[in-house]
This record gives sequence, structure tokens and C-alpha cells, in this order.
Amino acid sequence: MKYKRILLKLSGEALQNKAKGLSIDPEVLAAIGQQFRQLIDEGAEIAVVVGGGNIFRGLAGEQNGTDRTTGDHMGMLATVINALALQSALENVNIQTRVMTAINMPAVAEPFIRRKAMRHLEKGRVVIFGAGTGNPYFTTDSAAALRASEIGADVLMKATKVDGIYTADPLEDRTAIRYEKISCSEALRKQLKIMDAAAFSLCMENDIPIVVFNFFKKDEMLRVFRGENVGTLVSH
Repeated sequence: MKYKRILLKLSGEALQNKAKGLSIDPEVLAAIGQQFRQLIDEGAEIAVVVGGGNIFRGLAGEQNGTDRTTGDHMGMLATVINALALQSALENVNIQTRVMTAINMPAVAEPFIRRKAMRHLEKGRVVIFGAGTGNPYFTTDSAAALRASEIGADVLMKATKVDGIYTADPLEDRTAIRYEKISCSEALRKQLKIMDAAAFSLCMENDIPIVVFNFFKKDEMLRVFRGENVGTLVSH
């Protein structure tokens, strides 16, 4: 294996099934649980930052008349719902987990404390971070880069529906070319939209590589963990 401790950035949309009209699909959660089981069996220490876009987005709320700060807080609460759903799915395949939130809600989850999070990882538990950074105007991409830096992650794995970063949207432009490797500074300069600038900058400053990969392709996350040449590697 190339990495030991990983931080997976999982979007809220990864949990939904639009065809069935489900914001959180139990079958999708079960499949995610099996992927995590594979990594745990190979010795991975896994932390997850989950988004909330399948339930609510602060930016979308602002466009519909919701104050941006209020909307962002609503989005943070949506990520906690997803974190609890993911926790249940992982525990169904006998993976020990802890949900930690940036907003204190002790009846639901542990508050984020860095040393506790690292201790959970050392004990083989999957740590799921909810509520983003706890602050409005920051995306869950930024939260992923922040938590990866705090826990000393070897890599930030960005789960998407395409197999890496392209020169253009490959779903719209068939001539788009995939980058196998790219630097953080080049990704920022070219304004590639796979992550926001704050997330790229944090990873660059803390020398944390980012691997962008297709989360929905069978065994792809395992291949990334093993260091195989899949997806796009973004490094310092």
C-alpha cells in the first residue's frame, strides 16, 4: 500500500439516487460499506468528510431567499444527517466508527477534538467528520483539506463521478484530456473547479497530495489506496 492514513472527501450527492427520488439510498450506502471494508482489511486508517448537497446547499438557499449564513448552517446540519447515515452503513459491516462534528451536538455525536480523532484512527475506527468547518462561507472541500492537515493524513482522496481532472468537463466535451499528474499551483492557476482555492492552498502548504478518482468505478478506491496509477494526482 502507498498510503496509510487517508482522508476521503465524499459528496452528499454520492449517497443519493435521483432515479428513485431518494436523497439517501440504502443500496448505495451498503456498497460504500463494502468498499470501506476492503480498505480496513488492508490496514487503512480512514477519515471521511461528507458533504450535504443531496439535502441542502447554502448557495442554493441564498438564491431562493435564505440568508447565506443561515443557509450554510442548514447545509452543515445536512452533512451531519449524511454522517449518521454513513455511520450506520459502516457498522452494518462491522466497522467501528465515530462521528465528530464541528458544531457541538453531544446527543448526536462527539465534538471534534484533534487528539481524540487521531486516537480513534489509531484504534482502527473510521472517523466521520460532519458540519464542515463549523463556519459559514467555507465549503466541505475546505473542511476536508483542514481535517487532513490536522490528522496528518497521507493523502486526500476526492471522490467524484469522473476518473480524474480534465482540461474540460468530460461529460460535456469529448475532446477533454485527463491529467495524470498536476501541481497544486497549476490547478489554481488554471482555475480547475474540482476543489476550491482554499482547499488546494491548504494541501499545498501542508504537502498533502490529492487524488481525484471515480468513486463509482468498482475497486477504484482500493486501487488508489494501493498507489496504482488511476485518477489524477495533485501534488506540491
